[in-house]
Amino acid sequence: MKRDFSNATTLSIGWDALYRDCLLLAHKLKRLGPFTGIVAVARGGLIPAAIVARELDLRLVDTVCVVSYDGRMRRDEPPRVIKPVAGDGDGWLVVDDLVDSGDTLRCLRHLLPKGHFATIYAKPDGASLVDTWVTAIEQDLWLVFPWDGPARAVRDHTGS
Repeated sequence: MKRDFSNATTLSIGWDALYRDCLLLAHKLKRLGPFTGIVAVARGGLIPAAIVARELDLRLVDTVCVVSYDGRMRRDEPPRVIKPVAGDGDGWLVVDDLVDSGDTLRCLRHLLPKGHFATIYAKPDGASLVDTWVTAIEQDLWLVFPWDGPARAVRDHTGS
């Protein structure tokens, strides 16, 4: 279902809050492991997966690449996997930043049915698809991650 979030209420997540929430996720996951490795859901799950991998001392890191949104517009068609991973997920931790409608994770659950799915943030429509998450977020709230905001622009750090 297509949904336009361009006028939604936004909540900016800063680097410090993101790092703290990743550590909280890793703390929850420590009790559930051990895991063979991590599959990061690109692109939003790349940084959280790196932090969790370090905290859990996991060195096997892979990525699955899925297209679900065009900017702030959820696509009409189902999520499209543009780079899959091998196997059924057995022993693997699948990490993303957020579960929203659940479309992406529903797609990935078909690919990796034995994986353990973890996100930092969970909205009600998709929360049931996640095995472990840290913070509940209202469905109509749009999260702006540090890599999404204006700070991502290249800056001249030469002092001139």
